[in-house]
Amino acid sequence: MELTKNGVYCVVPLLFVLWVLLNFDNGVLSQTRVTTLPGFNGTLPFYLETGYIGVEGDELQLFYYFVESENNPKEDPLIYWLTGGPHCSGMSAILYEIGPFQIEEMTYTGKLPKLLLRQYSWTKTANILFVDMPVGTGYSYATTARANYSGDLKASDNVNEFLKKWLLNHTEYISNPLYVGGDSYTGFTLPIYFDRMVNDNEDQVHPILNLKGYLLGNPATDSSIDGNTQVPLAHGMGLISDEFFESFERICKGDYHTIDPDNYMCMLHFARFEEDLHGIQTTHILENYCNDYNLQLHESSTKKRIMLENTNKFYHAKENGAFSCRKEGYKLSQYWMNDKSVREALHVFKESPTKWIRCNFGFNYSYEMVSSVKYHAKLSAKGFRSLIYSGDHDMIVPFIGTQTWIRSLNYSIHDEWRKWTVDDQIAGFTRTYSNNMTFATIKGAGHTAPEYKPKQCAAMFKRWIVGELL
Repeated sequence: MELTKNGVYCVVPLLFVLWVLLNFDNGVLSQTRVTTLPGFNGTLPFYLETGYIGVEGDELQLFYYFVESENNPKEDPLIYWLTGGPHCSGMSAILYEIGPFQIEEMTYTGKLPKLLLRQYSWTKTANILFVDMPVGTGYSYATTARANYSGDLKASDNVNEFLKKWLLNHTEYISNPLYVGGDSYTGFTLPIYFDRMVNDNEDQVHPILNLKGYLLGNPATDSSIDGNTQVPLAHGMGLISDEFFESFERICKGDYHTIDPDNYMCMLHFARFEEDLHGIQTTHILENYCNDYNLQLHESSTKKRIMLENTNKFYHAKENGAFSCRKEGYKLSQYWMNDKSVREALHVFKESPTKWIRCNFGFNYSYEMVSSVKYHAKLSAKGFRSLIYSGDHDMIVPFIGTQTWIRSLNYSIHDEWRKWTVDDQIAGFTRTYSNNMTFATIKGAGHTAPEYKPKQCAAMFKRWIVGELL
């Protein structure tokens, strides 16, 4: 028997151990508990572990952050969280969305930014495993030129191999209910990853995963559907006039995603649409505009828009003044994560990228997916639970587009459209389908919903993960 770090004995059958030795090079280069962090006053009041897992014959070293549930880690679900982008670090999700600590909003003076506990962390009810993936993300790195590229499909192998190796090294969590989560661009890829895990389970590939379902926030899912619902959203939000919208719809025949270059009038309408929306922050249309880069909506796919909205190089932080917009605060994470003392506290290898970038798009990546709808249909047919949630002020992946592809699955409605509340206030609207899929809007939230409405999103997650109605 094996003694876990929690003092719990876990029985590992001899045949299983032999299988592990024969089929897996462990690939664990480091695994260290972090008890203190620079910028945080005192000892961390939760269990944080960092480390590397080697995949692809150890040619790719993937860095992870594991935060144990503050409730009942032995029985609470394990969430395998894959941050969007792609190429956005798991630390971005920790600091700005669902993790147990965050950076204090402050004017940068050259001193190390301070950390505060997050009141509405999702780790209060679940164990969460964050990973820097794909290669080039955060502190993850390749040891060979061959491994120094990735893509939507190639990453599925890495995602699966990483999780299996991590669980083999943390056998106390193998029996916990397992969910896979993410947001933004992960909407294209997570259903593929989950389907791969399901197939391995069906083929009896060990370790068998206790898969229960998945959750996705503002997920890019179908390039055509997502792209074609931005104009209707702009109209519904009062950003363009009735007359212009009606003319736009008629001339372009409702197709705003793939523009016919021979349709001159349609091109003119796109040019005007772009001009009208220049200065609108597409991650949250009510917030101050952050980019000094004129985002070309009609020239950019959903994937490119996500990339541009996540990158750090298209705006200039005011280092000695109040933040004029949300993205300027993202600079603080780079100042903190690139401090030598922080890298040492997190046990980052010297081979890792010398500069941590919140969302790093300077690597070769193949954007292969145009739609993941068929994977949702396949997974739903097998009975897996899913939570799809949308901040209703996001223009990158409009909630009406998400509703469109969900309806295309043609499942009957189990719980009709209704409001859901937090503290007796409307937090959004929700509908549950017969395929175990729950859709929810978060009123007033943007592209990464927990960043904008942390209390409401934490309540949503807690209710859903324990099987309650929102």
